Amino acid sequence: MIRPIGNDFVKRYRLGYNLDALERVRERVGEEVYFRLRELIEYRLTGSDFNRHPLDVKIVLAFSGGSDSTASLKILRWAGFDVIPVMVKLPQIREPVLLNAVSQGAVFVEIPGYIGVMQEQIQKGAPICGRCHTMVMNAVEEYARRNGIKIVASGDLLSSGLVSIYQKDDLVVLNLPAFLALDKAEVIAVIGRRYALGFGCPLWKSASRRTPSIKKYGIQRVLRELRARAITPEMAEKLILDILST
Repeated sequence: MIRPIGNDFVKRYRLGYNLDALERVRERVGEEVYFRLRELIEYRLTGSDFNRHPLDVKIVLAFSGGSDSTASLKILRWAGFDVIPVMVKLPQIREPVLLNAVSQGAVFVEIPGYIGVMQEQIQKGAPICGRCHTMVMNAVEEYARRNGIKIVASGDLLSSGLVSIYQKDDLVVLNLPAFLALDKAEVIAVIGRRYALGFGCPLWKSASRRTPSIKKYGIQRVLRELRARAITPEMAEKLILDILST
């Protein structure tokens, strides 16, 4: 499912820092979750296998159907967690993605007024991805609160260290790929199928054609991922060319 990191110094450093973050939420997540997450990190560090018996612990996962959230779903279920994938029904999500989410047991929620907020951002020539992400995560977190679930996971690759897992009001947010120091190549390997590397959803592509200045924010995002070693230089080049060709 996932592989040990070997002698990768940077990833070993990140995982050690992530263990510190886990300690901070130990009381909040409970001992079963604490030890299972710790065992996941130790597996990454040393290759030591662990008992993956099912835990009676629910985790809500922000599920988009993309590579990062799909890999997160597979890893969490492999590790024994009871995962509820929650997909926000955005107008740009295509039917095959929705059908795949159904096959994964996804729950669907909506964001009232979403398209109006996005249109306002586009008209201003402002970036839309960050605003979209915030609105989606707020909706997923609200679903968790309504259902008494205290852990919300995401497929975020970048939020390492003390923000790889942290308490947010009454919830604990777990950015799983970042928590396990996974990079994009490892994520793609986990999903176990060919993956067409490209940047942006249909709404972003439409917005960038209408307002080309938005593309610079996409390029900045790719460069952030490159600096964090979440992607390789070859991946970064392909993504930037994809942005510029939109």
